Order: sequence, then C-alpha cells, then structure tokens
Amino acid sequence: MVLRRNLLSSIVALALTGLVGSPALANDFPSKPLRIIVSAPAGGSSDTLSRGLAELLSRQLGKPVVVDNKPGAGGIIGIQELLKSPRDGHTMLVTVNGVLSEIPHAMKLPLDPMREVYPLAEVARTGLVLVAAPQLPVNSLAEAIAHVKNNPGKTSYASYSAGTSAHTLGLELNKLAGLDMLHVPFPGEAPALTQVMGGQIPFSFNGPAAALPLIKTGKLKALATTSPKRMRTLPDVPTFTELGYPSLNETVWIGAFITPDVPVAVRNQLFDAVQAALQDASMKQRILASGMDLPHATRPEELYKSLQQASTKHAATLQQVGFKLE
Repeated sequence: MVLRRNLLSSIVALALTGLVGSPALANDFPSKPLRIIVSAPAGGSSDTLSRGLAELLSRQLGKPVVVDNKPGAGGIIGIQELLKSPRDGHTMLVTVNGVLSEIPHAMKLPLDPMREVYPLAEVARTGLVLVAAPQLPVNSLAEAIAHVKNNPGKTSYASYSAGTSAHTLGLELNKLAGLDMLHVPFPGEAPALTQVMGGQIPFSFNGPAAALPLIKTGKLKALATTSPKRMRTLPDVPTFTELGYPSLNETVWIGAFITPDVPVAVRNQLFDAVQAALQDASMKQRILASGMDLPHATRPEELYKSLQQASTKHAATLQQVGFKLE
C-alpha cells in the first residue's frame, strides 16, 4: 500500500509540474522579435493583410514583427522556411488555406503540408474573381466563353499558383463549358495580373484584394465571382451560380499558420493576440477595403478539421476534371 501511495504521489506530482509549467511558457512569450512569413510576393492579398496584422501584433506583444515574403512553388517555399525556424511560436506563416487542402493533390511535394503545418486563425475570407484583359473584346462570361470557342487552342488563363483554386477553377470551367484554355501559373497574384493587364494572357482567377483596384480603374474587366452571393465591392458582377455554374462556388481564406509542435500555451496566446488584432477597427477596415470578408473566429482545432474536409473535396474535384500531377 505504501508503495502504491508513493507511486500515485509521484504521478500526481509529475502531472502538476506539467500543468504549472505550461503557463510559464506563455508567460515568457514572446522573448524576441516575431516573424511572419508570407508565401506570396509583395502586393498580393496575403502580403497586404500580413503587414496590417504585423503592426497590431507588435503593439500587443511588445516586440517587433517582421514580414518576410517567400513566394513560389504553390506556397511550399513558405512552408519550408517556416520549418527551418525555431518551433517556439515566434514564426508564423500567412498563406491561403489551399496550401494545405489543395496543393498536395496537385503537385508532387517534398513534404506533407497537412502534417507539417497547423492552422492558427483565419485572417480574411473571400471568393475569387474571373478577370479579363482590358484589350479583350468581351464584357461578360458568355462573351468570354464564345471568344475561347472561336479561338480554339489559342487561349490561356493565369493563376497565382499551380494547384490552388485559381488553377482548378479554370480546369472546371473548361470542362463545364467545353473550353480548352491553357493554364499558366505564376508565383503570386501581382505577376499574374501584370500579364493579364498587358494582354499577354487573356484571363485569370484572382482574389479581390489585388484585382479590385485594377478593376475600378479599367485595367481589368471583372466577368464573374465564385462567391456564394455578389461581392459587396463588386455589386454589378454576377456570381458563377447566377450564370448557371453552381459548382464554381468557392470561398478561400487567408490564414495564419504555425507548426503543430508549438507549445499549446503559446499557441493559445498567439490565437488570442491574432483575434484581438482582427477586432481592431483599422484591421477590419483593411480587410473590407481589400474587397474581402471578415474572418470567422474559429478555433485552430476546428480549422484543422475543416481543412481535412476541404482536402477530401478538392481531391474529388481534381479527379473529376482528370487533372494530372505536375
């Protein structure tokens, strides 16, 4: 009995030590400057929102927050940069949800993003916009489809990365409308839109943060959106659902991610800090001004489950359109 009591006492002591030790990790955090890796070039949606988030987190946490752009390879370069960093919560990755739920089904990768990266919080959410070059003689989706059919084998569309929704939506539109558009991937929204504005590439699926200013100034034509309802900032642009393509209904979100082995106490502190930043009036204004919608305050555990569900759905979509790994 004495031995058993001593054993139980030891177990309880160890458990209490762990419980007491966890908050200490959070109390010491942050102990140095923080870094936000952005898996997109400067000028895109992720970059714009990351810089606003960095300013607010720096004020809250009392440490500098540096934004570091690492675009390319469908977001994998950003993930690799995150994995090189100490896994103590001082480094976050801001990228689109598709890097976890879409890219692994579309590209041969040196790692498994769903295992290596863990969602922390949504930052913003939106649909995508199908835009056309200003020189192109089309002003509606119907006219765009007719143009492609009248120029077989000569039309392409850009995306901000292979394997993302901006890529697969074009594949799905090809199948649904009987088109043969060729996909041309770019390392981010800004370079893709530059090619469309110049007329080198006729079409592109893009987020509104980067496309909206160009649409407003006539440098791009907006043809349709993938949102469930018309975008607040583009009220005259119909949704694909309205135009008879309900399966082209896609909402993407930009989020902050960490590695799964960041201590839970630190993860919780980071989650609270990000949520506080997202409630700041200046951050809300930045999100809404970009044409995006405010994020859902979903806990990391639920976000991870939603990513798993989205991954299953995306795999089925790629299979249906006959997509082959690049």
